[in-house]
Amino acid sequence: MVINQWLAAAHRGDAVGDCARQVRDRLRAFGHRSDIFALTIDEDMADDARPFSDPDARAGEVTILHFAIASPLTQAFAALPRGRVLQYHNVTPAKFFAPYDPAVFRIATLARRELAWLAGRTDLALGVSEFNRQELEATGFSDTGILPLAIDVDRIVNARPVPALQTWLNDGLTNFLFVGRMAPNKKIEDIIRLAEHYKRYVDAHYRFIFVGRYEGMPRYYNMLRAFIAELGWQGDRFLFTGPVPDDELATYYKAASVYISMSEHEGFCVPLVEAMAADLPVLAYACTAIPDTLGGAGVQFSPKHFEMAAELLGILAFDDGVRAQVIEGQRRRLLAFTGDHVNRELRRIVARFESSRGSGL
Repeated sequence: MVINQWLAAAHRGDAVGDCARQVRDRLRAFGHRSDIFALTIDEDMADDARPFSDPDARAGEVTILHFAIASPLTQAFAALPRGRVLQYHNVTPAKFFAPYDPAVFRIATLARRELAWLAGRTDLALGVSEFNRQELEATGFSDTGILPLAIDVDRIVNARPVPALQTWLNDGLTNFLFVGRMAPNKKIEDIIRLAEHYKRYVDAHYRFIFVGRYEGMPRYYNMLRAFIAELGWQGDRFLFTGPVPDDELATYYKAASVYISMSEHEGFCVPLVEAMAADLPVLAYACTAIPDTLGGAGVQFSPKHFEMAAELLGILAFDDGVRAQVIEGQRRRLLAFTGDHVNRELRRIVARFESSRGSGL
């Protein structure tokens, strides 16, 4: 079969783009012809994606649209005669962006409208989590399922060491880590509030590290910096790295004591899986897709009680017995994201469309 994937933008290091490449490679290994087509393509993705203007983009017997943003792909996808598979990565609710970026607020609002318009114009709608699948169902999609993200954890597990960074991080401070965009739904300000309670009730020898882009929403990032300054804390205890190469990212995971998520909206949250692959205990506020991704692993809490969360953070950092139990549970959960599991689900989905043309997988 010819199975194509459509992306609004092909970025390396982006969860959607990385997922598409993983799916393409698996489909090719199954013996199918498969390519990625995108409206915009980063220079370092030129060998991995083709322009959407290429006539082959519309020649797929099955076409997978990775939906996370409003784009011209929506109408083109709805117009296809057959094999329309929507993979929904979720759209962050616009309300999170209202105080910081009216343009992003508008884009998020339009994306939700386009998603609703696609109900009835899609042959199969897949969420990357049960949370996403339920959103699809509530939006009006009748035939839904789940295709977990295909995640390359080898870039964390088998990364080359970065000795200078390792030495710097092993300076006696306890490192706590967050990975992702500095965006309002991620609630970075709540990690800063957690730090205040941690310092007050647990330990003053800490460093909170935030790895990910911060230039995309300058008002929000400036608010975070102003909040840190307002509380009178040492700036070097809160490190914002921006995006980093894979080897450095792996070093941050491996040098940290706990991974922290205080996010209030996630459609999946890839860094949780990367943290589990690095044997880094996870402390996460349990909301939206977080419980689906962790599946009972890590330490999850709700509601947001900062004193309790600070105590849990201290236990995960310093109680070796608890750490070992949490890591063991995370290793079991990680099996749900291995190649074999994802391959089985992908084969099952493709078989639906193959059966309609009279052949088996």
